[in-house]
This record gives sequence, structure tokens and C-alpha cells, in this order.
Amino acid sequence: MATLDDTIALAEKHLARFRKKVVPHLIDGKPDIGSGETFETASPVDNAPIANVARGGAAEIDRAAKAAMKAFRTGWGHTPGDKRRAILHKIADAIVARADEIAYVECMDTGQPIRYMAKAALRGAENFRFYADRAPEANNGLSLPTETHLNYTIRQPIGPVGVITPWNTPFMLSTWKIAPALAAGCTVVHKPAEWSPLTAQLLAEICLDAGLPAGVLNVVHGFGEDAGKALTEHPDIKAIGFVGESATGSAIMRQGAATLKRVHFELGGKNPVIVFADADIDRALDACLFMIYSLNGERCTSSSRALVEASIYDEFAKRAAERVKKIKVGHPLDAATEIGPLIHPRHVEKVLSYVSIARQAGATVAVGGGRADGGKGKASGNFVEPTLYTHARNDMQIAQEEIFGPVLTMIPFADEQEAVALANDVRYGLAGYLWTGDVGRAHRMAQALDAGMIWVNSENVRHLPAPFGGVKSSGIGRDGGDYSFDFYMETKNIAIALDNHKIPKIGA
Repeated sequence: MATLDDTIALAEKHLARFRKKVVPHLIDGKPDIGSGETFETASPVDNAPIANVARGGAAEIDRAAKAAMKAFRTGWGHTPGDKRRAILHKIADAIVARADEIAYVECMDTGQPIRYMAKAALRGAENFRFYADRAPEANNGLSLPTETHLNYTIRQPIGPVGVITPWNTPFMLSTWKIAPALAAGCTVVHKPAEWSPLTAQLLAEICLDAGLPAGVLNVVHGFGEDAGKALTEHPDIKAIGFVGESATGSAIMRQGAATLKRVHFELGGKNPVIVFADADIDRALDACLFMIYSLNGERCTSSSRALVEASIYDEFAKRAAERVKKIKVGHPLDAATEIGPLIHPRHVEKVLSYVSIARQAGATVAVGGGRADGGKGKASGNFVEPTLYTHARNDMQIAQEEIFGPVLTMIPFADEQEAVALANDVRYGLAGYLWTGDVGRAHRMAQALDAGMIWVNSENVRHLPAPFGGVKSSGIGRDGGDYSFDFYMETKNIAIALDNHKIPKIGA
């Protein structure tokens, strides 16, 4: 059985290629280092640099957007769906073949534990397969006949689109955006997060090797204030798909206003998990803890607020605290690790800043609240303790603001009415989780909660045909199934006269 040192050595072999030279952009099918300006990406394990990455700006975005427009007009936008399907399946096959490499690189670039990242690469392949199989029917529409005309609709790809992805699970989330765009016939300019840019390079290589034509997928690395802004303002980019913070989504909407850009946003969340006394408490506890402490708590759909019925609150909080104390923090490549290092020192500061805020507001820091022993690299790594706040109120900052770390805030409620009020009393509305044995209550609550997605008696279990997205400050639009095509495609109505209607005369 491989030791942790063996696994680290294997990961280093995959990282070696990135250390040798500047990680380039990919523009029109070719590596491009742009102006020569670079930035460092560092590993959260010890904050040591992994690679220098080309830093793009307006010039690189302009070249990428023009390449995407050329590829759209001269080929990809008119490529039959069955041919797009074949290429996307080849991409999926290559992702599976390189899943270990992708997982190792992602772990070291993000700090996410290997137990989750191995599956994330395979989920990326599943995203490509799902949309590959829908590519031949992507332009299908409706027949809408009348007595005088035959109306029918078709869908056509919108054109080049910009995709801006986050740093938490970058490979899987990039496939979640890029796969449907390619299946629809769009071309893409991808701007990965600067804190975790490396697997975007791997995906671009995989796509080219699988036969995706030059210019169909372009990658420009850089920062939001230059590359991101240039992408959202570029007139050749017809839409922006973005996953990230709500404040950034607002900025993107402002920047794209002049060119009337279509936007699709998956933004922040402060998602409630509501536990009633009649629930299966063991399963509820398992799901509650998994949905906040897995993936380092750095996930938009995390159950970061536990609303627990008052009659079981103390016991539920006690059991939760016992479990949280046992969560293993460690090196992301250790198979036993449940929480790895957070993405960046600045993010560690943000997460830990809420400890004093919680205490000053009167909450109890039941577990954690400090830096953790992360084993190898612990002296300089971004390891934090899984944290549990109890005896909290919904008006506290820890209950209102997205902390985006392994931090759970637990709040009691008296009855169903108060549970709904507390759950909805935040500016976010991405997801909600409800645990109850009462079928009527399950339906009432699910319909009353202000969120785009509700799971009843379950953690987040994705069904790819189902819509994914939020309300309020959590987003605009829906991913998943045919909903993605609604974003990446325009619907056109065509009316054919049957030559039996009377045409009005004027000036006759």
C-alpha cells in the first residue's frame, strides 16, 4: 500500500511539468505567453510556489475572443450535432484516462482532499458525456401551427461565450459550464480563477488532443480586474457564465451592460439545513456534517446554517460537537484526510476572523476556531480547525454572511413558522435542506423556502437533467439538462404562410 510520501512523490511528477516553464494561455489552439507578465500559483499545503502562470489582460482576451468568433463562424457553430457528440465523448474518455493526474494536480493547487478530487475528475467526464448525448438534439424546437401559418422554432448557438470559474473545485465546475456550451455549438473563452489555474491547462490539452478544433476553447489566465473585466466587456463575447461571489457577479453585470451581455450566475449561499424532532436524527446529522465539512467547507451549496427544533437542539448540538472534534485535518493527498488546507492565506484570515465576531455577538465556539495541525507543511500551510458555533441567532454575522469554510452555525427554532422565517431571512437563496418525517410538512416547507433547490431528507445529490441555480443574491439562471441550452442558445421562430390568409392592403 502506497504511503503518503509515495503519493506526494507521484503528485510531484505531475506537477514537474508546470514548474519547468511558464504556464501559458491557450489561444487559437496554440500556447501563448502574451506580454510575458506572470503570477505565481502556490500550494495551500505549504504556500510554496508551484508554477509561474502567464498573466493575461485586454490584449490576450481580445486575441482569444477573435479566435473564438472565427472558430464559431467558420466551423463549430455549424458543425452537426452528431460530430460534436463524438468529440465530446472523446474528451470524456481522455478525462477518465487522466483522472489520477487531474486529481493530484487539483489537490495540490486547491488543498482539497484526494477522497473528493478523484471523484471530481470523473464527474467532469460525466458532464461531458451527458451533454455530448444531447448535442444532436440541441437545436430542436417546437411545431406551433395555426390555420394560416406553420410556426416552428429552432435553437441556434448564441456565439462565443465567456466562462469564469472559481477556485474551490475548478476542474469539475469548468466542465459544468464548458461542456454544455460546446454541445450547443458555442465557442468559449475560459478565464480560470487565479488561485487554482492548473487544471484548466489540463482540460485545454485534453480537448485539443480529442480533436476539438483550434479556437473553439481558449484559455486566458489572469485576474478579475484585468482579464476578467476585459472578457465581460468584449463585444464579441455574447454571454458570460460565472461561478463565484455575489459581489463579483454584480460587477460582471455592470461591466457587461454596455454590450447587453446575457449572464448566468451561480453565486454565494448561506444555506439552511432544517432539522425537525420527527426526523431520522442519525441520517440528518450525517448529512448536515457532510454538507458543511466536506470539500473544506468551500462549496456554494454547503449547509452552513443548521436550524434545529428547540426540543432536540441541545442533544443534536452535543452529538455534532463530538463528531466535529473527530474530523481529520491533514495533507490533501492523505486518503484519511477529511479536511485539507484552505485555498489561500487571505481566505484563512477571513474564515478565522469570524471567531471573535461570533464571541462578541454572544455565540459559543463549541469546537475549533483556530489553526489546525496539518502534518507535513503545517508551519506555513493553510490548515484550520473545523469549527462549530452554537447558541447563535439568525441576526449574527456568522448566520448572515458566507464564510465559505469548514464552519457550521447552529440555531434553535420553536416551530415550522419560525423555521421558515429564519431560513428565508438572509440575502441568499441557493439551496435548502429539510429533515422531517411529516410528508405534508415536507411539501409545505419546500414550497415556502426561498431557494432554487431543496433537498428533503437528503444531502446534495445532483441529478444532471434537473435545474441547478439560486434566487435572490445567489444567482440568475439555471444549469443542468435542457436549462443550460436555454442560456447558450437563441430560440428563433419561423412562420411559413399557408397562402390562405388575407393580407391587408394599404395605398391600393
